[in-house]
Order: sequence, then structure tokens, then C-alpha cells
Amino acid sequence: MKTCASQFVDYMHEYLDGDISREHEKHLKQHLQTCRNCQQHMHELSDTVAFIKSAAHITAPPNLEELVMSRLPKRKSAVGIKRWFRHHPVLVAAAVFCLFMSATLLGSFPNDEHFSVTKQPNLVVDGQTVTVPAGEIVKGDIVVKNGDIIVEGEVDGNITVINGNYMASTAVVTGQVEEIDEMFEWLWYKIKRGFNDFTALFE
Repeated sequence: MKTCASQFVDYMHEYLDGDISREHEKHLKQHLQTCRNCQQHMHELSDTVAFIKSAAHITAPPNLEELVMSRLPKRKSAVGIKRWFRHHPVLVAAAVFCLFMSATLLGSFPNDEHFSVTKQPNLVVDGQTVTVPAGEIVKGDIVVKNGDIIVEGEVDGNITVINGNYMASTAVVTGQVEEIDEMFEWLWYKIKRGFNDFTALFE
């Protein structure tokens, strides 16, 4: 068939489509009587057309879609988590930030035995004990680390004792008194203090 004119292949397609003219059909039939290759090719084309026409009558069962969907593997939960991360990037970033900040703050938890106190006037420091004497007024916050505080006078502010004790009898403290001796209490204290410092910038 390679040596035959390509017009005979066109005639074959016209014949199978039902669009061939009488003159072309006559030339095609004369050629098919003498060319075995074109006879074979025409036979293969006829078989293909017959198969396509018979397959056109095949219909899928009405519940085919449900059957296929029920046999598909279930989507893994990891895919759902990844999709949630993609749809909530701000929450993910905030969670990661909080995680790193918590690790940093926990790392700064005072594990040493070093004593320290915020410098305020009218405070008396004796060893690791800080005293607000009777009749004295301390204006401002007091933070004592690894020590005790005794308040006999007045404190116009907050008192925070880390790894120590707060003792008072007739004291007057206008702010809050916190005793921190656990790691998570320390973390909460640092978070609150950071938030207060942040909001103070906008006041």
C-alpha cells in the first residue's frame, strides 16, 4: 500500500463515512480488485468502524459513579492537616512564634541562686531579705529574686517574689503581690510583663 496513491486511502474513508461519489467509488473498487495491501487496509478499517458502532450501544450502569467513589482509598488525615495549615497561615505563624517565645522564656528561668532586687529608694536589704520599713512609702514595682521581702510600710506598686517569700503584717500594697516558684508561673509572669510593656508603647 506504500506504493499506492494516497487518494485511495481518502476514497476508503469517504466510502466508510458514506460520503463517496460514484466516480470515486468506481475507482476504489477497481483498485481493490488488484491491490492486496489496500484490500487488507480496507478490511481493517471496516472492522474498526464496526467495533465503534457496536460499542456505542454500551451504557454504564446507573450506580457506576457511586461504586467507583466507594472503592477509592480514603483521604489521609495528614492531607487534611496540611490543607488546614495552608488555609490558616496567620494562626500557624502565631503558634510557631508562641512556641519559640515560650522556649526562650523557659530558658531564662532563674535556676541560679543569685539574689537580686529592683533598686528603689527606702528599701533596706539585709543579706537576702528586703524590708520596706514601717512609715516608709516605696513608689514603683519591686521584684525580688531568690530572696524574701518583708513589708511593714507601704508600697505604691506591684510586688513580685521569684523563688522567695512575701511577708507582711500591717502592710499596704496598692498593686498586686505575686510569688513565683514554678517554671510555668515564671513563663506566665514574663508573658504578662512583655504584654504590658508592649501596650505601654501605645499609651
